[in-house]
Amino acid sequence: MATGTLTNATIKLAHSLGEQVHLRSIRDAFATLMPFFIIAGLMVLVNNVFLKPDNWLADIIGNEAIKSWRTVGEAIINGSLNFIGVLIAATVSWHLCLNKNHANPIAPVLLSVATVIVFMPDTISAALVAGKENVQVTGALSYSSTGTSGMFLGMITGLLVTTVFIRLLKSERLKITIANDGSVPPAVIDSFNALIPVCITLLIFSLISFSAKYWLGKDINALIALTIQTPLKNITTDLPGFLFIYTVGNLFFAIGIHQSVINASILRPGLLASMQENMLAYANGDDIPNIINYAFQTTFGQIGGTGNTLALLLALFIFSRRQASRNIAKISFFMGLFNINEPVIFGLPIVFNPILIVPFILSPVISLTLAWLVTLWGWMDPVVIQIPWTTPPLISGFLATGGDWRAVVFQLVIIVMMVMLYLPFIKLSERVHTLNASD
Repeated sequence: MATGTLTNATIKLAHSLGEQVHLRSIRDAFATLMPFFIIAGLMVLVNNVFLKPDNWLADIIGNEAIKSWRTVGEAIINGSLNFIGVLIAATVSWHLCLNKNHANPIAPVLLSVATVIVFMPDTISAALVAGKENVQVTGALSYSSTGTSGMFLGMITGLLVTTVFIRLLKSERLKITIANDGSVPPAVIDSFNALIPVCITLLIFSLISFSAKYWLGKDINALIALTIQTPLKNITTDLPGFLFIYTVGNLFFAIGIHQSVINASILRPGLLASMQENMLAYANGDDIPNIINYAFQTTFGQIGGTGNTLALLLALFIFSRRQASRNIAKISFFMGLFNINEPVIFGLPIVFNPILIVPFILSPVISLTLAWLVTLWGWMDPVVIQIPWTTPPLISGFLATGGDWRAVVFQLVIIVMMVMLYLPFIKLSERVHTLNASD
């Protein structure tokens, strides 16, 4: 009874987290923006592998041609990676409106973008084209504010601005009523209804921005980076904190709840921020600042899907004597190559299986720890390219590290190790199944 009560309480908690409107909006926003992260990563890879100055291609077409072609990728990077703080504000606002069933999301989306600009610093440090020294300039935006460092500002702004606006919009006293004989377009009516809430919302956050600059001497972006973004990122990209949160997420799979309930909402913002920092550093030829990032997690902790289940499928093919398990492996293998493993998780099953859930949880802890150590010791290049999570193993290791063949070898080693990890648990699980069937 106690165990059942605890399980029910855990399921309710996980369900509440998964359905929490703000966390769900952040998760959905990142899912919407994933193509932008991937195209930015692709352009970083192309510019720094194929269009790198003085490489073999430059010998053929010349360095000037290389520089010209690089501007295409740089423009895409500026429009995605270096503008992600503004894009995330818009997408978080949009999804929060959808999740709150707000019928007209365009006004809060635009208001969120406008508020992000309101929160930007009045002056920025910029380098002159013909000089190396930085100068203070006004009337300009910096990619350092609208890019990676502005991600948390964008998320928080999208949530707060949309919440305040929707609440103000519900007040009938703040609506401007227009007598409509059918000749007034609906967009005009919506615009006048939103006029006062828009003005009040923008005024509120402008006063907050002014107060921060006047009393604290810092813009809102700098304050958020200091008090929220940096501490949270330090937790999610530090090995113990990262492994703890990731493992808790995988534990939810033990009771049939997808791990993204935890990982997508808590881990992903910090991991994506560190991923963008790595891509920018790689594009600029600087030292890579982070070992742990989003592509690091998927490349070395989800080989075949969460729990490194490609190794489980291989172990079933090689060692399983149970035909039903081998059939599940056959059905699941092709999808497993693209890191989709729901068929084996729910078909074998792994969920509610106290034996197989053990290697399922231990496997990514081991592989991610080893990947962290191998990268730290310099035996493998850091992950610097955001690749699609569906990229097959071995290819993913090569691309994510910017073309390091050692990452491919390391993934092969991990697969072999994880096959050996899953093997005794498969035998034990089949033995238990045989005993249960004979009773």
